This record gives sequence, structure tokens and C-alpha cells, in this order.
Amino acid sequence: MGKQPAIAAATREQIEARIGDTPAARLLGRRLVEFDLESATATVSFEADEHFLNSAGMVQGGFVAAMLDETVGPALFSTLGDDEWAPTTDLHAQFLAPVYPGPLLGRGRVVKRGRSIAYLAAELMRTDGTVLATAMATVNVRRREI
Repeated sequence: MGKQPAIAAATREQIEARIGDTPAARLLGRRLVEFDLESATATVSFEADEHFLNSAGMVQGGFVAAMLDETVGPALFSTLGDDEWAPTTDLHAQFLAPVYPGPLLGRGRVVKRGRSIAYLAAELMRTDGTVLATAMATVNVRRREI
């Protein structure tokens, strides 16, 4: 395997600009809480509301998976160059406990970053630290065509 790419020095504002205020992020109530460039980790918060509920009164699994996907992005973006982007090619989620409406935290990390593939991990939890769901993701690191 080749060398791991160097993590670019980025500010909070640059990371927030990279992850963007997308319609999906707004829908999920995603906010960047913290990130660590050295360890390529990030913590984000979400606000699950009644629009996310299934007929059993719990957050539907598709929304949980979307939150996990939105959790790994900020950790990865801290390692990407300005000319790179990385669509998710695989997301494997494990639902460990029911997720109910309210504030949630996501913690994401880069497990391994290569030149064209990165492996990521995420946890979604209540604010008391109880883990509700986890995920492993694979992304394809690509250069933007300018």
C-alpha cells in the first residue's frame, strides 16, 4: 500500500464550507460540533424531529443511515484537497437500539485513507453517549474536473 495522504491544515470555517449547508444537512439538523485534523475525526449533532418517525414512533432507519453518512463526511473532508470529492460507494449500518426524536450526536473517523479509496466509521448516539447505530462506509476519492 502507498503512503497515506497528508492531512491539509484546515480551519473550522474551511471544514464547514466543505461540508456545506446542503438541503440534506438542513433536513437532518446537522451541525459541526468539533473536528480533529490530526486524527481525522469529527463530531456532529442532529435534531431528529417528528417528520422522521415510522408508524412505531421511532426514527425510520433510512434517516438513521443518512445521519451516519452525514457523520463520516466531515471527518473525511478534512483530508481532501480542494480539487477532490468523495461519493459514498458503500454504507453498512447496524441498528443497535431504537432512535427517538430529539438531539443526537454522530462521531465519525477515517479508518484508512488511500489515494482513491477511503474507509470510514461512524457512531450515532444519544447525548448521554448511548450508542444507537454504527456504520462502516467506503468512499471513492475523485478529482474534480475543472
